[in-house]
Amino acid sequence: MRRLSAWKSEALWRIFLLCFAMLLGVNSAAAQSYHIRAGDILRIEVLEDPELNRSVLVTPDGRISVPMAGTMRASGQPIEAVQRGLAGRLAGAFTNPPNVFVSIERLADPRLDARKQAKPQLISVFVMGEANTPGMLEIPPNTSVLQAFAAMGGFTKFAAIKRIQLRRAATIVPLNYRQIEAGSASGHMKLRDGDVIIVPQRRLFE
Repeated sequence: MRRLSAWKSEALWRIFLLCFAMLLGVNSAAAQSYHIRAGDILRIEVLEDPELNRSVLVTPDGRISVPMAGTMRASGQPIEAVQRGLAGRLAGAFTNPPNVFVSIERLADPRLDARKQAKPQLISVFVMGEANTPGMLEIPPNTSVLQAFAAMGGFTKFAAIKRIQLRRAATIVPLNYRQIEAGSASGHMKLRDGDVIIVPQRRLFE
């Protein structure tokens, strides 16, 4: 009886392990099947340098920008591919290959167009780069550049605040935050729906 009971326990344990392994396989396959989309917010963490940890927006053209790694395409790729790509780009800055982890912090909202129709009083402006709160800003029409800077929480310590860009379709408008602080007229420029504000990374000795 004891041998039979032990055999049953072992059999049940093997069945449990098999089911658990199958569950992990399903979850892993589900994660790998997701491909990043424009509008997603990615969380990037570098084990060797926490100062590189940040949330980044996948811009409408499908790209992300990360200090020391530059700009790279993310849209249409699985998370693992972006993770490998970032690790490869950052490898030259570390003695050993860095441990880079990428996760989805927030998915792009497929109902964005519907929300715009329901709330025509708001426009969407995308912020990328060295802003304290990158991502999509939903702001009232006639919001100025300076007001948008406040809405995105200002800039990180890596920000090149004299080389900010406002991209509107094929037009690029250079913005210098120091001049705006001093009263430059560019700070009063009104933003439009779909505008992209890019805050580049500061160069060495800049």
